[in-house]
Amino acid sequence: MKNCFFFLMIIFFSSCQKEGCTDEFALNYNPEAEINNGTCEYHTTTPYTILKPEGFPNMIIPEDNPNTVEGVALGKKLFKEPLLSADGTQSCASCHFQSANFSDTNQFSTGINGGLGFRNASTLTNSGWSQSFNWDGSSNTLEEQAFEPITNPNEMNNTWKNVENTLNANEDYQILFKEAFNIDYIDSIHVVKAIAQFERSLISSNSKFDKFYRGETSLSPSELNGYAIYNSERGDCFHCHGTLLFTDNLFHNNAIESAEPFLDNGLGYVTNNPSDNGKFKTPSLRNIEYSAPYMHDGRFATLEQVLEHYNSGGHYTSTVDPLMKKIGIGLQLTNQELSDLLAFLKTLSDEDYVSQE
Repeated sequence: MKNCFFFLMIIFFSSCQKEGCTDEFALNYNPEAEINNGTCEYHTTTPYTILKPEGFPNMIIPEDNPNTVEGVALGKKLFKEPLLSADGTQSCASCHFQSANFSDTNQFSTGINGGLGFRNASTLTNSGWSQSFNWDGSSNTLEEQAFEPITNPNEMNNTWKNVENTLNANEDYQILFKEAFNIDYIDSIHVVKAIAQFERSLISSNSKFDKFYRGETSLSPSELNGYAIYNSERGDCFHCHGTLLFTDNLFHNNAIESAEPFLDNGLGYVTNNPSDNGKFKTPSLRNIEYSAPYMHDGRFATLEQVLEHYNSGGHYTSTVDPLMKKIGIGLQLTNQELSDLLAFLKTLSDEDYVSQE
């Protein structure tokens, strides 16, 4: 029995030595270690610390894709990389401009072949706190969402096989993926992991309102009055745009369609539930000043038009949200109250976020 034990130990050490490195008695065996000229080398990455802004909930980060300095830097490069598209002309950043709160200033984005999308590009700000993505909630994670634009015929119109071949032929990317993920072959899974890491780093929390919240500055009388309207039944904005994220991350029919069937069923396309038709995800109001045009289809060019929609009451349809209590009647805010509400919304603008690299 004793000889059998030692024989098994020899096999164990031999197999470890073939696959990785061993310390004395293999107590500190690390399967990721590599043997280089007889010495053990361990792949390490630098943790990327996400500083949770005051008042924000904890960000949910997948266990299999923790943020690292190397991963975020790689994701940022990939986000701006036109080689991801079939003709090498378009990147994620082509439709998600930082200056526009990582959205598109056009009503619909144009793909490499001139094709138009049918929804306005969603913003990416503070998306690490979301649990569903796209206007219709069709993706559950940032990783899952990042798969879509590459193969969409109205966007990058590429194949993942082509993307993998292109990146694996690029020496710089070989090095960067090795540093970030310790892989020798670049695959689609690690491409989207890197992009998702970068997107989780896109945190906006230094607007005038944030400084007011932290006690660092004051709001003007007009901004304060707008804040009061926002949080009262008069403006009734807080129900869908509450918390410091300024979104409930839920789906609503906000009475913008006047008749059924809807031109776009939104969430209904995903759930196949008729009661979800016409519902879309609540966007965050952070940096809303920079995010025009507005609504899922970009129908409103200005914030003034958005406020007028709610002030006039919108339209009743069968799935309209119960929170829209004043359908056909409207909020009936005065011109001064509308001006004050607009002034408050502009306190959510984080100028550094949309301008600094």
